[in-house]
Amino acid sequence: MTILRAAILAALFLCTGQNGPAFAEDVTLTSRDGSVEIIGNLLGYDGEFYRVDSEFGILTIDGSGVLCDGPGCPDLQGYVADISISGARTMGEVLMPALVQAFGARNGYRVERRVIDDTHFGYTLTDTGNDRIAARIRFRVTSTSEGFADLLANEADIVLSSRQASLTEIRLAREIGLGDLADPKRRKIIALDAIVPVVSAANRFEAVTLDTLAKIFSGEIDNWSALDGPDAAISLHIRDDLSGLTTEFRRSVLLPAGAKLAASAVRHDSNVDLADAIARDPYAIGIATQSEIGNAKPLTVLGTCGLPAYANETSLKAENYPLTTPLFIYTPARRAPLLTREFLRFIRSDPAQLVIDRAGFVNLRLQELPVSDQGQRLANSIDYAGEEVSLDDLKRMTKRMNGTSWVSLVFRFEQGGIKLDAHSQSNVELLAQMLEQGEYDGRKLVFVGFSDRAGTATGNLRLAQRRAESVRDAVIQAASAADRRRVRLEVDAFGEAMPIACDESEWGQRINRRVEVWVDQI
Repeated sequence: MTILRAAILAALFLCTGQNGPAFAEDVTLTSRDGSVEIIGNLLGYDGEFYRVDSEFGILTIDGSGVLCDGPGCPDLQGYVADISISGARTMGEVLMPALVQAFGARNGYRVERRVIDDTHFGYTLTDTGNDRIAARIRFRVTSTSEGFADLLANEADIVLSSRQASLTEIRLAREIGLGDLADPKRRKIIALDAIVPVVSAANRFEAVTLDTLAKIFSGEIDNWSALDGPDAAISLHIRDDLSGLTTEFRRSVLLPAGAKLAASAVRHDSNVDLADAIARDPYAIGIATQSEIGNAKPLTVLGTCGLPAYANETSLKAENYPLTTPLFIYTPARRAPLLTREFLRFIRSDPAQLVIDRAGFVNLRLQELPVSDQGQRLANSIDYAGEEVSLDDLKRMTKRMNGTSWVSLVFRFEQGGIKLDAHSQSNVELLAQMLEQGEYDGRKLVFVGFSDRAGTATGNLRLAQRRAESVRDAVIQAASAADRRRVRLEVDAFGEAMPIACDESEWGQRINRRVEVWVDQI
């Protein structure tokens, strides 16, 4: 129903040719010297710029250069930014409200909250200097799918999403002039979370492979005795079908196994309700988020060769955990009010990262792990490296690692290509920003390529080298304002030498195909 509603509303907006308020009013904008006059319907005013549907098409005009006349002219002195935010309940109930509160406190606003119902609430930001209302922020928190539907219906300025926009959502947004939602400019990762299988603390089950998880949630395995447990039916719990969590679980776990979600799975409207249900039932298993597992017990995810993957802060930042879920915000391709732009910049700032931590999510701050703390990685390079990797290869790698720290900033690629995935595109932006700010001045960064074991070791080494070079080049291009004389950027590759996941599975191969960043220790 959500996609159908979005499609109908998108068609209506496409027919009207409008992308703004439903009831536009006539205005005349005249240049201050009187030489230019534009007449049309006012579609919006963001405190700085007018958007007018005129005989020349939809124009964006700097308000400082024109005088406005007509019934649609806004009150320039009393302008209040109106921001509508819609989408994932996971992000909307705790994370974004905490960021709004922090933004207000740092910028001299008094923040007041008003609750309307279970899914609607809002904030008023009042300037404490002059007691003037600066912004009204309206929230609708339901699901990721509903958030995109609101965007397509022109009822949301910001979408909160626990998954990437679907191809249908991207197509509809493009058709009605909201821009390309697949463009990194239209989306930002603001925090990290993870999909985790959970059981009751009373359940002795500790770890599960993705293949077994797919069999459990498809109903193929329906009794704990098949998992060396008691003779008891397995009770399945998952979020509702519109949730981004459920969508991602289907895509990441069920689809690769050719499985479908069992009809018997109990659906929950919130992560909190799901976690509570699991904690109470020793025979239940659920799919939850790392940020909201409550009193339930998370299971370790195992690879087919036995290598474990943990949903901890370091693994999520490096995307080494197979079910890492970046949390996105999406915005349409239209000029946002100044306060909105300031808020969007704030949520990627260092102070905002502390707020993200307190809200229970994983922030985007980089970690540095010195080589002395990388014993498990080095052990893996010996135990699981490809058969064609020689002792000399491992010696060269350990010599290169000596005196460096591993940075929790890993780059991976979309399946079957060299295009960076969404998380890695965000990492390019993040590292470029740090270079421009001088965070690595006087240090050396090495982009290090690794591969899976599909193909020959020689070919994989060359491919890993090319991928490392492509990531370095992308960062250089993004960091156009950085002083390249202050930092050394190098490239190296070791191919199959250091697997971090079992190479026998598709997701293991994907995780092993990566470019890491090593930095010399201070």
